[in-house]
Amino acid sequence: MATVIPIEELRRSPQSALFQGRDEAPISIFINEFERGNGPRLHLHPYPETFVVQAGSARFTAGDDEIEVGAGHLVVVPAETPHRFEGTSDEKVRTVSVHPSPTVVQTDL
Repeated sequence: MATVIPIEELRRSPQSALFQGRDEAPISIFINEFERGNGPRLHLHPYPETFVVQAGSARFTAGDDEIEVGAGHLVVVPAETPHRFEGTSDEKVRTVSVHPSPTVVQTDL
């Protein structure tokens, strides 16, 4: 039988919800919404992270690169690459990021 989990049950803060697959799925998923100028701090993972930008726009920093990305785009950050993003539009930026790991492994920088 399929498992159904309300996103509100996964909420860690007003900006963030996290599903960690653990024994159910070999992935973890963050759902984030940030106002202009806000976003996660610089960090890295031992695996690539894939972002789906669903609404608004954001400035992604990945290694030495900075890119502006709007809704309807994917961003793939390679493993071991320091990265972050911040909202750049009046509309909240909403991202879904996929971690190919049953738990999130993250080093904050």
